[in-house]
Amino acid sequence: MFFKKKPEKLTYDKDNKKPVIRASICNGEMVAGFQDIHTGAFEEVMLVRSDAEIADFMHQYGITEKVEKIY
Repeated sequence: MFFKKKPEKLTYDKDNKKPVIRASICNGEMVAGFQDIHTGAFEEVMLVRSDAEIADFMHQYGITEKVEKIY
């Protein structure tokens, strides 16, 4: 009632997936997600419209390194 529940850190398979931002060349739409290292398959997590949303994505999953942008 008086205390907020802390949001849980989300996890991903760090051995087989890497965090990336997929950007469209024609309209600039960006989607944050994870790319499989072995197959190259992309798993969408959230639509990104600003740098603040990218920072939120990184904070949710505990990502500290720079996120690569793919086209």
